Amino acid sequence: MTDSARTYTISQLAREFGVTPRALRFYEDKGLLTPRRDGLNRVYSHRDRARLQLILRGKRVGLSLIEIKEILDLYKVDQRAQAQTALKRFKARIAALEQQREDVDAAIAALHDGVTQLESFLEKPAAPAAMGAARAFEREAKKRLEGAH
Repeated sequence: MTDSARTYTISQLAREFGVTPRALRFYEDKGLLTPRRDGLNRVYSHRDRARLQLILRGKRVGLSLIEIKEILDLYKVDQRAQAQTALKRFKARIAALEQQREDVDAAIAALHDGVTQLESFLEKPAAPAAMGAARAFEREAKKRLEGAH
């Protein structure tokens, strides 16, 4: 049996790709996969397997299912248009991810600065006035706790 003639059950594909059978049925409901039926059983073709691989790769890089479907559906119509659409989507996703990386890097830098400032502050001994206020607060808290019993 050639690879292109090989078929797969829902369990086989789910196990191979680490997804649930429910996810495969969901992709079928969305028109991303089109297994044939053998009674009540779904029979997935080599083409379905390849499409599932592309769906999961698209999801991993953050494409929406609508974007993935658009790219996959163009295969039947015009492979050049499919490639152009995929290229456009990929470039847009790269730009979005690079912006997110910049945002994350800026947030990490701001947190490092905050940690440095707080550690520096906490290394210094507390001012006597602050110590007096802390002791007064502690006395008041003790009175309230004793009064509550």
